[in-house]
Amino acid sequence: MHDLPLWTVAPFGTYLLLIAILPLVASHFWEKNRNKFILAVAAGLPVLGYLLLAQEHGAHWLAHSAKEYAAFIVLLGALYVISGGIYLKGSLAGTPIVNTAVLAIGAVLASLVGTTGASMLLIRPLLRANEKRLRRAHIVIFFIFIVSNGGGMLTPLGDPPLFLGFLRGVPFLWTLRLVFPWLLVNGLLLMIFNVLDQIVLNREERRRPGAQLEEVQQVRVPLRVMGSHNLLFLLGVIGVIFGAGQLQQRRLLGDDAILAMQVVGMLAMAGLSMVTTSKALRRDNRFTWGPIIEVAVIFLGIFVTMVPALKVLQAMGESGRLALDRPWQFFWMTGALSSFLDNAPTYLTFASLAAGVVGNAQGVSINPDDLSMLLRYPLGEALLTAISCGAVFMGANTYIGNGPNFMVKAIAEEGGVRMPSFFGYMIWSIGILVPLFVGVTFIFFR
Repeated sequence: MHDLPLWTVAPFGTYLLLIAILPLVASHFWEKNRNKFILAVAAGLPVLGYLLLAQEHGAHWLAHSAKEYAAFIVLLGALYVISGGIYLKGSLAGTPIVNTAVLAIGAVLASLVGTTGASMLLIRPLLRANEKRLRRAHIVIFFIFIVSNGGGMLTPLGDPPLFLGFLRGVPFLWTLRLVFPWLLVNGLLLMIFNVLDQIVLNREERRRPGAQLEEVQQVRVPLRVMGSHNLLFLLGVIGVIFGAGQLQQRRLLGDDAILAMQVVGMLAMAGLSMVTTSKALRRDNRFTWGPIIEVAVIFLGIFVTMVPALKVLQAMGESGRLALDRPWQFFWMTGALSSFLDNAPTYLTFASLAAGVVGNAQGVSINPDDLSMLLRYPLGEALLTAISCGAVFMGANTYIGNGPNFMVKAIAEEGGVRMPSFFGYMIWSIGILVPLFVGVTFIFFR
């Protein structure tokens, strides 16, 4: 166990605070990705210096975080490029029932192609369907809640934390046992959204001259998928991820070789998409590099500054200072940290803590690198269920809780949607998601 001083968490906290405040007080500065990169470097340099010069294992920790960042950003980038070549020509009617149906489809699709893949496929058609609506921010917010987060619960391909669990021995089909929390949260969110969207549309009908509902429903152009060959590349990315998981589970190659194969495979799929898709189609789809660059530079700072935060958390857990032994505690602690830290390493940290708790309770030794051992005991399965739900669901609590969140926000803003600030978004999540999670606690994790 390697204790780090608490002050090493300060750069991470300061960086998050600046991400939240700068768009409000220095919006012109924040508009440029170059300035976001400067901020990320400034926040990361003190952490880099301390870990490299003052910590024996600092270089190893940073190298591990760099590998995770590479896998993270290459996956996001590949899915962003490939989905940017799939254009749904024609238009949907931006009515509450159609919007709700799109979110429901996204909730299912997220578990099949991942929250990032589903988000990138559906956000642009949804924005075009609602471009004649005056108020659209709530549509994007619920899209982040459902498609970018809560939907990706049912397979390891759905969200990175679950994929890491699969790599550490959790059976591929085990996540299907999470279907009841998935149904509850996503079902209630869809119901709330449908009612809210109808209220918003009715208010705009009363305040806006003319019949907005008729204008929204006038989009009768038949739907047609352009660039559908990109679906093969999307399946290729999924195949690369699944294949890497199989190789790692069976220990057929070293971790670095598997990571290299992942990166090369996903870059190859993205490259094929760029080569085989016309520029005109991407232009019609309003594809630009801005959103993915923004995510890359912001999360660069997060992946560096979060290293001490995760190590401090791990040390506190191993020393017993966190005093966690109940499913509801793991649900909320994993979720709270996943709202601000990357939810994948947070999942692994709490899964390792759960291995210690179950091992002590059963008088056995549980290897945290083989999480299938947890599933041999009822307490272990309960804790892993709570950790999985906390990591996936509560990634929706902030813009930085899960990779697709910020990307969806950036695409929406490029499309003219005025999205709430960091704190403004959290008002939505606290008001809607937190009460749902309280209900989930009482139903599943008491």
